[in-house]
Amino acid sequence: MPCCLPRIKHKVQVTTLLSAVLWLALLSPAGAQVEDKDAEPTPFGEEEARHTSLLTRAEQGDAEAQYKLGVTYARGLGVSQGDKEAVKWFRLAADQGHARAQNGLGVMYAQGQGVLQNDKEALKWYRLVAEQGYASAQYNLGLMYFRGK
Repeated sequence: MPCCLPRIKHKVQVTTLLSAVLWLALLSPAGAQVEDKDAEPTPFGEEEARHTSLLTRAEQGDAEAQYKLGVTYARGLGVSQGDKEAVKWFRLAADQGHARAQNGLGVMYAQGQGVLQNDKEALKWYRLVAEQGYASAQYNLGLMYFRGK
């Protein structure tokens, strides 16, 4: 019988740790969010050149540029913040299979930013990209399920 005690204790510790992580996620103000390490503020004066370059590439159908423009508008980096414009660019990239854009579009629907809040649509986008192995979407999907959505 004593051989089983360490395993039970380990299961309790893992369960406690997972519960703590989920509660921290639930208590975070935004929960799901758009991410992009490349969309950082640029030095003064370079925002306009960066935006022009992204816009040119995005209008030519470059999914990565479309995604980055979506992030730029979602965060107001060098442009006026605009959720509807962010959704437009996320959708164009997402329709081409861009994983981060699909996750970003899911976030916009989940939070009702630039679109009417729609959990069903958010889940659709999160599932699509989570099945591709994208960790942020898997997290966002799990968070929605945990919250009963």
